[in-house]
Amino acid sequence: MNAREVNFDGLVGPTHNYAGLSRGNVASTSHRGAVSNPRAAALQGLAKMKFLADLGLPQAVLPPHPRPAVGFLRELGFGGADAEVLAAAARRAPRLLAAAASASSMWAANAATVTPSGDAADGRVHFTPANLAAKLHRSLEPLQTARILRALFPDPARFVIHAPVPGGQAMGDEGAANHTRLAPSHGAPGVHLFVHGHAALARATGGPRKFPSRQAREASEAVARAHALDAGAVLHARLNPAAIDAGVFHHDVIAVGNGHVLLHHEQAYADTRAVVTELRRRFARRHPHAELAVIPVPARRVTLRDAVRSYLFNSQLVTTAPGRMALIAPADCRAVPAVRDFARELVESGGTPIQEVHYLDLRQSMRNGGGPACLRLRVVLTDAELAAVPAGVRLTGETHARLAAWVRRHYRDRLAPRDLADPQLLAESQRALDELTRLLGLGSIYPFQQG
Repeated sequence: MNAREVNFDGLVGPTHNYAGLSRGNVASTSHRGAVSNPRAAALQGLAKMKFLADLGLPQAVLPPHPRPAVGFLRELGFGGADAEVLAAAARRAPRLLAAAASASSMWAANAATVTPSGDAADGRVHFTPANLAAKLHRSLEPLQTARILRALFPDPARFVIHAPVPGGQAMGDEGAANHTRLAPSHGAPGVHLFVHGHAALARATGGPRKFPSRQAREASEAVARAHALDAGAVLHARLNPAAIDAGVFHHDVIAVGNGHVLLHHEQAYADTRAVVTELRRRFARRHPHAELAVIPVPARRVTLRDAVRSYLFNSQLVTTAPGRMALIAPADCRAVPAVRDFARELVESGGTPIQEVHYLDLRQSMRNGGGPACLRLRVVLTDAELAAVPAGVRLTGETHARLAAWVRRHYRDRLAPRDLADPQLLAESQRALDELTRLLGLGSIYPFQQG
């Protein structure tokens, strides 16, 4: 199948703030209460998108969700006009207001799990919005995510948008952050690695002690079934509980894959040797004339702590030319000597397809625990499928300039926790998103546009 991978990056929303809502995400909790800069955050994200587009990689955008979610607060018993709802929530339940105002949809790797048409038995691209049941602020996202996906992928003959996995927190699903597809090329049949932290229907033994697991094996299995995947092309692996306790809340914080390459920490999985062995076997059975390149990162070189604080594995691994890949890493990796040295030696060795490392400034996102890979949803599309996506969401030089100007018009450069109750912030956000939908040619995709 002739297909390309398109990165759909989440546009950072106007309410980007540091509420520290995500227990288990070390960066998020350590910056709780700090003053954020939504304008800088959005421009940093756009700069990353443009950098990838300039490398020749197809790049598109996912619009942010409307925040604060006043409707959610009304459902919890806060009444009156919007300003009264916000004021009452700030006074009586400030953590609920923080959840309602979170801009966490920016981390598009959690938006959904995606299967290319070449891997699905029905020949369509499948999307399952993540239920994100493990965290209150993120559990508000699935319905809006589904609306956006239907607007971006509207042709039911080509695309299927499934309902999120039901079952609440026990059946937690965190989307593509816990799913890695490996293949000799993007258009070749893939082997799907689904990674979980717990089993919902099994007695819990030997799990993490400090932080909870977010992904259920049964949720991953449900997604694989719904996407009509060949069982022989699917492998389920368990995250190392010690890694979860070190702050590895998703698989994409401890491993990154692209094409036929998997770069992983040696302590990524509960049984790393068994996972790698079985992954090689399944890949070889599917592609007998290709080789899976597995690159382990030894703990003696990069500790779990250094992996988490640098977000080395939350880099994007992208194909820039046949046989050549680049690691798109957060600038924070340069500040950790062990990580910086390992990345340099990896490139200089010449023994792997990874031939370049590029460091990008994503400080605003990183302080909330999201690096380059968190900010994007990978979607493999044929030319015909890509042509069915609204043209306005494709990033070009002109689109980037228009979006950057839009950010500068509408976004604040300072946002403190107390500002979340400001009714003007809600008004500003709605005006910005209303203009954005016109800019992207998406029509009305937000509830506030329906009234």
